[in-house]
Amino acid sequence: MMFARFFHDRAGGVAPLLALGLVPMMAGVGAAVDYSRANATLAALQAAGDSTALMLAKTASSLNNTQLGQNATSYFLANFNRPEAQNVQVTANYGAAQVGYQVTVNATATVNTVFLGMLGHSQIPLSTSATVAWSQSRLRIALVLDNTGSMSQYGKMTALKTAAHNLLTQLQNASKTDGDVYVSIIPFAKDVNVDPANYNQTWVKWSGASDTWDENNGTCSKSSYHTQSACTTNHGTWTPKNHNTWNGCVMDRDQNFDTTNAAPSAPSSQFPAEQYGYCPVPLMALSYNWNTLNAKIDAMTPAGGTNQAIGLQWGFQSLTASPFTIPAMDPGYQYQQIIILLTDGLNTQDRWYGNGSNPAPQVDARQQILCNNIKSAGLILYTVQVNTDGDPTSTLLQQCASDSNKFFLLTSSNQIVTTFNTIGTSLVQVHLTK
Repeated sequence: MMFARFFHDRAGGVAPLLALGLVPMMAGVGAAVDYSRANATLAALQAAGDSTALMLAKTASSLNNTQLGQNATSYFLANFNRPEAQNVQVTANYGAAQVGYQVTVNATATVNTVFLGMLGHSQIPLSTSATVAWSQSRLRIALVLDNTGSMSQYGKMTALKTAAHNLLTQLQNASKTDGDVYVSIIPFAKDVNVDPANYNQTWVKWSGASDTWDENNGTCSKSSYHTQSACTTNHGTWTPKNHNTWNGCVMDRDQNFDTTNAAPSAPSSQFPAEQYGYCPVPLMALSYNWNTLNAKIDAMTPAGGTNQAIGLQWGFQSLTASPFTIPAMDPGYQYQQIIILLTDGLNTQDRWYGNGSNPAPQVDARQQILCNNIKSAGLILYTVQVNTDGDPTSTLLQQCASDSNKFFLLTSSNQIVTTFNTIGTSLVQVHLTK
């Protein structure tokens, strides 16, 4: 009866309705406040996850699972400052992606509610995921390294060995699968040593010009003559030495093969042997045997005159053509082919020009053609001039570099180490993918 009178009474009817509507209105406003706090926390959670994934990508390949998780938590908490977030948990995973590798950082947290608790929701759960993937284009790198006599001064050879070892470590750490990174090492002076064990290879040229090996290494039936031409001109009989006595050095190829990576076939494209008295250690073809690569660096010894061009030509050859066996490229990957040339002096001598002491601009001219051919073939060329003697800045090396950022002018030996570290770091690219 009382309820019937209540509903029929029209006096003061608005107040009860407002009272009844006040609770859901306050709940709605409160929910908006709680969700706004939660969304702000979620944005901070995502930003911290992105930053953590980027940081981990730099070192993930060298960490075990425990270290990866510890570093992830440390990086994340250093970037996340939201006191309203509770129960923060961070996990990280590193492994192979479809192409290359990736780091994934997952983070969860909860935010306690103020108003939604009245509706039975005391917490809002949050979760984010950040992935950094890097395609890490497979690398083929030729280290073309000055082994001339002047590298013995001011600690340059010692610094070069340290720098090269550090670079090899960077590359090894970036390589998780055999074949991700290949490196060749080309020590050079006036000549390059292609290993005396190759004396029976068809690509070595022994005769055909007055400066080739057979013409200058042998015995004459008339003992006062020491070259083939002098011996035969004076009616002697010339007997070349056995090729197995060769020390492994080769000169520049006949022009214009000295500026290309053409495979050695016809005699004019073969590599002329020479018994050069300052023959550097033998070069090393593309490899991912890191122990052997490091041993090759340790074996380098400075001696002889400067012919950057022959080192570059063999670096070019080692990445692209016979007599090297070039590892096949997987079509599922992109490849970067890179030459890093380091030298401490200007060109002083090649097969045709210079005396080994003074600058030889004709050698520079041959090298410039070679550099243009290397870049036209799509290779990336870094050049490093170690200028401890106050020589002019090398215009040739500046022009040979693929761009101005890839030419380095150094004035002390210690800078070799930091420069190689800079180059090595630039070879590994990381990209935030999602």
